[in-house]
Amino acid sequence: MTMAAATPTTEAVSVGQDREQAPRREAGAPSKQGLLRPGLAAAVVAALATSLVAAAAGAADVPLTIDGEEIPATGFAVATLMCSAVGLLLAGALQRWAPRPRAAFAGVLIAASFVPSVSADTDTATKVVLVATHLVAAAIVVPVIVRSLPARRPRP
Repeated sequence: MTMAAATPTTEAVSVGQDREQAPRREAGAPSKQGLLRPGLAAAVVAALATSLVAAAAGAADVPLTIDGEEIPATGFAVATLMCSAVGLLLAGALQRWAPRPRAAFAGVLIAASFVPSVSADTDTATKVVLVATHLVAAAIVVPVIVRSLPARRPRP
């Protein structure tokens, strides 16, 4: 009885060729992760970023007050987390009931997003910081949520 020795193959294999390729997501298809996990992660990053912007503004002696009450840098984080949670709830509702969830989400944000920052009873410098932190948070959170929403709701 003769045993043949096992020899390693010498075929050239490109990197990743032996791995199963993940199917590509077609344009307009929602992320498989859903809204919650990526949305919450983006909200936490945005909360940290808005706190840093507020801390930098405070260090530059910009008065961060509304109605005579000082806004701490942590207040920006809390507000960002709360508004992001409302945005996630809105996105979930639009995903369920709107025929075009992405477009509806973007439309609602454009219509209502700057009203609180601009209408606050405070001085111009504080309003500029409020708008800046709003833009920072939106630049982080909105693309994540929009990517997670379907372009069109599937027909039943």
